[in-house]
Amino acid sequence: MNNKILELQQIRREFVMGTEIVRALKGVSFDVHAGEFVTIMGSSGSGKTTLLNLLGCLDKPTSGEYLLDGVNVSHLSRNELARLRNRKIGFVFQAYNLLPRTSALENVELPLFYNPALSASERKEKAVKALAAVKLADRLDHTPSQLSGGQQQRVAIARALVNQPVMILADEATGNLDTRTSYEIMSLMQDLNKDGKTIVFVTHEPDIAAFSSRTVMLRDGKVVKDTVNENVRSAKEALEALPPADDY
Repeated sequence: MNNKILELQQIRREFVMGTEIVRALKGVSFDVHAGEFVTIMGSSGSGKTTLLNLLGCLDKPTSGEYLLDGVNVSHLSRNELARLRNRKIGFVFQAYNLLPRTSALENVELPLFYNPALSASERKEKAVKALAAVKLADRLDHTPSQLSGGQQQRVAIARALVNQPVMILADEATGNLDTRTSYEIMSLMQDLNKDGKTIVFVTHEPDIAAFSSRTVMLRDGKVVKDTVNENVRSAKEALEALPPADDY
């Protein structure tokens, strides 16, 4: 576990709002190693969203250094950032962000269109494999409206996996889901992590954080706690312990 996927050193991010300077991040430092499952927690205004934008290469720090898989993000142009983002990071969002009139297979293929070296058949093969990894091999031709919320989020996770990124970055990925479906998604995340995927999962829910191996807590733009979870909760067991689902 010596391979650092993320290295943050004294990251500061300031915004000018009218005549005021808002200091969203005030010297944030931590590392994430390959194969870790880290949750980032913090209440509204803690700097969580700003940090997420920096980790996802959607923004750059005002000062400090951010290395993603050994590459110093601070010195990259906007185009270089976009290329790095597409190659290194698989995003999973709270709102799924799927194209509504497009099949699961086509939604998962989307990130691969940025790689001109891939043929149409190679794109399809990779997308089918990613959907099989999230247990949706029998839903390739379904559009989002034909899928449940949990299935839509699985398609989004397959899309995040398809480029073989070094890290999956999830933003409140269970925020729109009920408890049962949330635990199903966390069970999938734990399976992916066991297969060696590095996961950084932003959440405000302590029961979701309990499924990760480490939690970084933000408050007022600073890391106030960075805790290894000695008793990682099994999402599969939590799912089995829930009362039976109501009949619809």
